Amino acid sequence: MPLLVQNKRIDRVSSTAEFFSRYSHLKENAKEFRSKPLVTVDPKCLLYVQQREFAATTPADSSGATCLAHCDGSSTLTEVPLLVNATASLSNPAKEGRLELHLVGGFDDDSKTSHKLSLTILAAFQKQKEEIHLETCCITDMNDVVTDGIHRPVVYGIGVNVKTGEVFPASFPERGPAEDLRSARTFTGGQMAEVYDSSKEQMKIGPCRWAPSRDIAFWLSEDDNTILQYLSTSPYAEPPHFVQHIKSTIQFLLDHPSADSLFPGGQPQLFQRTEQGEWERVSQQ
Repeated sequence: MPLLVQNKRIDRVSSTAEFFSRYSHLKENAKEFRSKPLVTVDPKCLLYVQQREFAATTPADSSGATCLAHCDGSSTLTEVPLLVNATASLSNPAKEGRLELHLVGGFDDDSKTSHKLSLTILAAFQKQKEEIHLETCCITDMNDVVTDGIHRPVVYGIGVNVKTGEVFPASFPERGPAEDLRSARTFTGGQMAEVYDSSKEQMKIGPCRWAPSRDIAFWLSEDDNTILQYLSTSPYAEPPHFVQHIKSTIQFLLDHPSADSLFPGGQPQLFQRTEQGEWERVSQQ
C-alpha cells in the first residue's frame, strides 16, 4: 500500500516545495514541531541511535512499537524496508493501531542534498506493502533557519518516548555505549545496522570489519575549519561537537587498525543497563 496523508495516497512530487504546497497542514505541523522546547534526555533513560543505525523496541504493555533510525542517504531504498519490518514484527500482537511515520531532519543546504534525500525517503516508503501514515514532516525548508547569512537546521536531533509515542526535539549529553566503535563502523563505510535487541534489552554492536589505514592520521593535526570543509557535507551547519567527534573516531581507528580484537570469536559487543540505568558491557550468554 502507498504512503498516506490524512488517509489519502500521497501523489508523486518533484520537489519538497511542491510537497508542502500540496499538503499544507504538514507545513503547519512542522512549524509547531520545531517550536517545541528542546529536551535534554537523561542518559539513564536513553538509547542513543547514531548515523546509519536503527533501534526498535516496545514497552511492556499495549502501547505499540517504536523504531528510530538515522538515514543519511547511503542506501535508502534498502534501509527503509528494514525499518518497516522491524516495527511490524514487534507490532504483530497489537489488535489495533497503524504504522505512523515521523520525518525530521535536513535543511535548505546549498547542495540541496537534504531535498534529494527527503524525496528518496518519501519514495522508498511509498514502495512498502504496508499502509504507512505520514504524521510529521519537519524537513528541508521547514527545518531551516538562516543565522548570519548561513542556513542551518532548526532541529538537530529527536527523541521518542516509547511509552507514549511522543516525538520531540532533543539533545543528548551521552552518545554511547561504544560511541567510538559505532562511529568507526560508519566512518569506514558500514551500512545501516540494527543495534538493539528488545527481547533481551541489550545493545548489540557489530561484529564489523575495516581495512587498516595510517593515511588518516594527518587529520588529527589539521585545524577545525579544514576538517569541516573536507569531512562534512554541511561544514557551516555542523553541531559544536562534530570536529572532536571526527578526531576521536580517527584516533580509535588508528588505535585499532583491525577490528578483529574488538570482537573475540567473531561475536558482537553486548551492553545492558545496570540497576542505576547505566550501560554496562556483558559477556555472551
